[in-house]
Amino acid sequence: MGVTMETHLHALLFLLSVILLTVSCVRGQQYASAVGDPGMRRDGLIVAFEAWNFCNEVGKEAPGMGSPRAADCFDLSSSTLKHKVTEDDNKLGVGKIFPGLPPGAISNADLYAANKELYLGSLCEVDDKPYPWQFWMVMLKNGNYDTKSGLCPQNGKKVPPFSSGGFPCFGTGCMNQPILYHEQTKLIDGGTLRGSFNGTYDLGAEIGSGLGGISFYEVVWEKKVGAGSWVFSHKLKTSKKYPWLMLYLRADATRGFSGGCHYETRGMLKILPESPNFKVKVTLDVKQGGGPKSQFYLIDIGSCWKNNGDPCDGDVLTDVTRYSEMIINPATPAWCGPNSQGNCPPYHITPNNKKIYRNDTANFPYGAYHYYCAPGNAKFLEKPVSTCDPYSNPQAQEIVQLLPHPIWAQYGYPTKQGDGWIGDARTWELDVGGLSSRLYFYQDPGTPPARRIWTSIDMGTEIFVSDNEEVAEWDLSNFDVILTYGNMMIELVTFPILLLLLASTAGDTKHPSSLNVEIEDAGHHKLKSWANCITGLHQQFNNVQEVHDALHRHSIACGFKCTFKHNDYTRVNTNCRAEDCPWKIRVSKLSTASFFQIKKLNETLA
Repeated sequence: MGVTMETHLHALLFLLSVILLTVSCVRGQQYASAVGDPGMRRDGLIVAFEAWNFCNEVGKEAPGMGSPRAADCFDLSSSTLKHKVTEDDNKLGVGKIFPGLPPGAISNADLYAANKELYLGSLCEVDDKPYPWQFWMVMLKNGNYDTKSGLCPQNGKKVPPFSSGGFPCFGTGCMNQPILYHEQTKLIDGGTLRGSFNGTYDLGAEIGSGLGGISFYEVVWEKKVGAGSWVFSHKLKTSKKYPWLMLYLRADATRGFSGGCHYETRGMLKILPESPNFKVKVTLDVKQGGGPKSQFYLIDIGSCWKNNGDPCDGDVLTDVTRYSEMIINPATPAWCGPNSQGNCPPYHITPNNKKIYRNDTANFPYGAYHYYCAPGNAKFLEKPVSTCDPYSNPQAQEIVQLLPHPIWAQYGYPTKQGDGWIGDARTWELDVGGLSSRLYFYQDPGTPPARRIWTSIDMGTEIFVSDNEEVAEWDLSNFDVILTYGNMMIELVTFPILLLLLASTAGDTKHPSSLNVEIEDAGHHKLKSWANCITGLHQQFNNVQEVHDALHRHSIACGFKCTFKHNDYTRVNTNCRAEDCPWKIRVSKLSTASFFQIKKLNETLA
């Protein structure tokens, strides 16, 4: 049967992004992971450190610390560790040359740090398929902003110094980088691997003399050789001089930009997850919350696209960083409300794709949103509107902050205040792709929808300004990004099917030599069975989930992508996404029984 060029291209792009992925174990089955170290189970840990000032730059290095980038990676054999990054590498700072450093970066603290990250990544890089990968990233950020410094742009535009009482700063030098201490990973008694980063922003302070009155951060990683996941134990403490601090563990892109950054990056995401086709699995144990102003993110995803839907290209005047964050601190209120609609997105989209506008006070789920703010460079904003802080990113930003609410139940997100908080440690499996595909993000009217491809995924907290010294502590483990297709995770058994589809799409009937005849035969058999998941008019299904599964399998086997429209618990209406493709189906629940039945079907793929 004929299939349009668009359908072929979709199949090719999709298959290329999943065929050669790392396979991780989830619930005893094999699934494709987007990260280089699925579930943090690799004994040979690779972890890095980066610190930023308020506007996601370096500005100036801390005395004697070098550029605020560091890494810990090693080869493990029997009972010995061979480290790939030396402490001299980690102490590299402005003025010191290393391989690959461009001449123009040697005296520029911002460019030097960006290139140092690339250099450390080259020392730690794992040669893998489809792309190499580098490290998990510990990110630390100082919220102090000296508005008289002229360091931070406003929505990407350079602005002169100004006076403002709206940002914390104790005076000149308040935007400094931290002191960093690094304990290289070691093999200790009982076959346990352990290492850490820690330090303070209070220059000259001795953390060994106690933490009273000073800021502090620490990340300790530990794992039993050959067993389980690495456990990352975090601690973050604010002080009077540094009342606004952020600490996250991130999986960033292995190339290109990562969320909130306009420099080439290195990270753990060897395949960039795209909405709606991914889930995130993580175990989180919050021990101390960081006080009432701690915006503790169970999940924070970041990306970048322009207001016309085009991908970012490094132009800070037109690029826009996009964030979605789930805050689980029960002390965090909903700033979005019927009387504060400017703090809400213009509409909410339900799982069955129904739009509920924010002025629909009887139905809009105000309690599901902490705060929405629009990009400051957007030209066609719906009023009322709140625009995002224009200084804390190198370009304009858009933020959608969520709160636990029953409306998120279908995506595996927390549904009530206190879920996943102190004393409620959980392993979460979050349908981040599904939810993020239905969140409102601004675009200029009449422009094609942006592809929501996420370049960073992280967990951690942002402790806002408080009169008290606040402390947050939490453990994180089993972090994985699992690729899905529709409602299904991509299983290892589907790989031969996908390989066969790729071969047919590319016009090459030769199967890859690494797969033997038995696998090829199994792939053909499985492919044929999936094509028969939809057999014709009057076919019956036990429930709506069975309908969805059958449609997803059928579309994979037949090489097209379908769009679900007007779906709920009693009906499923779906059509082929490609232009000029007439394939469509209507399935609905029988009025006299609990079964679902195909009522209309056009099987033509043109």
